[in-house]
Amino acid sequence: MKFLLVEDNLDLANAICSRMQLDGHVIDHAETLGDATAFSEVGEYDLILLDIMLPDGDGRTFLEHHRAGKMDTPVIVLTARSQVSDRISMLDLGADDYVTKPFDHAELKARCRAVLRRRAGNSQTVLSLADVIFDPVAGNLKVEGNTVSLRNRELRLLELLMNAPGQIFPKQKLVDRLFSYDDDVSENAVEVYIGRLRKHLENTRVKITTLRGLGYRLDHD
Repeated sequence: MKFLLVEDNLDLANAICSRMQLDGHVIDHAETLGDATAFSEVGEYDLILLDIMLPDGDGRTFLEHHRAGKMDTPVIVLTARSQVSDRISMLDLGADDYVTKPFDHAELKARCRAVLRRRAGNSQTVLSLADVIFDPVAGNLKVEGNTVSLRNRELRLLELLMNAPGQIFPKQKLVDRLFSYDDDVSENAVEVYIGRLRKHLENTRVKITTLRGLGYRLDHD
């Protein structure tokens, strides 16, 4: 998954980024409202983690504009405010959840997973398609009773495809979803990860189809 973190506390931001990246997520970091707006206008994110008190304004302004623009990317607010009225206000503005600082990083990750499952209309973590069972939290794939451990970007690429079987993903879109703006990569990098996933899936009824000039699609018999 690709996240946008809006947080001006660099120590906290670095800790969140490190833990999310260890789980295989791609994360862009914005320190200000201005940066957050710029990122959200040009990038596509699965989830936004939003601090409220920022150097150039209140994160609630970003949230209001985000929802007013009909953007439905889920938002989890990171806040030091513990008053019930503050939490209600943020939920009413369109936040999907909130975490009160200081928080345990395991709780934050669990809340991220819960919000993403709700948005997908799925209460289950494990995904299945034909004879393939995929657990993005455990980071493994079950094929014919055998468990295959996936590397981080293989994991996130398969998660994208498994969540939208039959949908065509252009190479550039996959680059945008698998890498942050700080990564210097080309579309050829996607071919490497597609090739690895095909090897894992070669004895299954699930396959990744190349559509010349268009991109890739996950199909099954």
